[in-house]
Amino acid sequence: MNSSRSISVVAPARLHMGFLDLSGALGRHFGSIGVALNEPMTRLLITSSEKKIVTNERTEKCLTAFCQTFNVSSNVQIELIEAIPEHVGLGSGTQMALAVGAGLNAFYDLNLSVRDLAATMDRGLRSGIGIGVFEQGGFVVDGGRGVNTITPPMLAHFDIPKNWRFILVFDQRGQGLHGQQEIQAFKTLPPFPRNEAERLSYLLLMQALPAIAENNLIRFGEVITELQRTVGEHFSPAQGGIFTSPDVAQAMRWLAERGAVAIGQTSWGPTGFCLVENNEIAESLVAQIQTVFTATPLQFKIVSARNTGGEVIVNF
Repeated sequence: MNSSRSISVVAPARLHMGFLDLSGALGRHFGSIGVALNEPMTRLLITSSEKKIVTNERTEKCLTAFCQTFNVSSNVQIELIEAIPEHVGLGSGTQMALAVGAGLNAFYDLNLSVRDLAATMDRGLRSGIGIGVFEQGGFVVDGGRGVNTITPPMLAHFDIPKNWRFILVFDQRGQGLHGQQEIQAFKTLPPFPRNEAERLSYLLLMQALPAIAENNLIRFGEVITELQRTVGEHFSPAQGGIFTSPDVAQAMRWLAERGAVAIGQTSWGPTGFCLVENNEIAESLVAQIQTVFTATPLQFKIVSARNTGGEVIVNF
């Protein structure tokens, strides 16, 4: 380790587009699909220090876990430049953990893989797409958890067409379920039907993946909307409907009626998302919807998919 160098890390946000088998009816639990985004992101800078200097509680927790596991000094300075908003469905926890872990891995020349880091930080306990988007970006599918799974394996990866744009709909009043609330929700949900797991798996394999491979926005969007509807109905007892936020639900209906596709809620929300063909369409829809939903606490943001993973840059 060269004590004069610093490590810059960028970790992308992600959309969680749903699970395939919530009850393990076919032998593996979960299995999920998602997309890396260019905005927002978590960015941090790690530099040498005579003592530990960390101003963010989550960052400090990750630092402590890493240093205890790998027996390295915690005397570093971690400057959190930008962070993905917490508990709104964009993967903030996993990306923070991987950003800190990847930065320290480079700082101490440990040659650990992203999978090593994820296991150390207890990430990938259900969904593996946060790991997948940090590894490679784009559209990813993970294979869920089997008996001996440490982190869910990545089964598929596709680049998202560069012209496609997602519109995110934020409800600034609240957060999605997380922590103990999330754990309890999974325990109280009814069993996910085997026939639904089979149907969703088929739709993904034989409809969504060919559609994205062939740049077929409409068919890809139809499958994502159907998968989101099915999983959202299953989660509705825990979150009060297919969408956590009634205002977001209304906005998503409005967008769907005007041609947006891939209508859904990322993770436990409350953030909704949809997909359109290009930035011009996205800007037109957002300009319109901002005049319609002025009396609500909603915020709209146009974002692009990120076809590369996290970045770790060593600065000398």
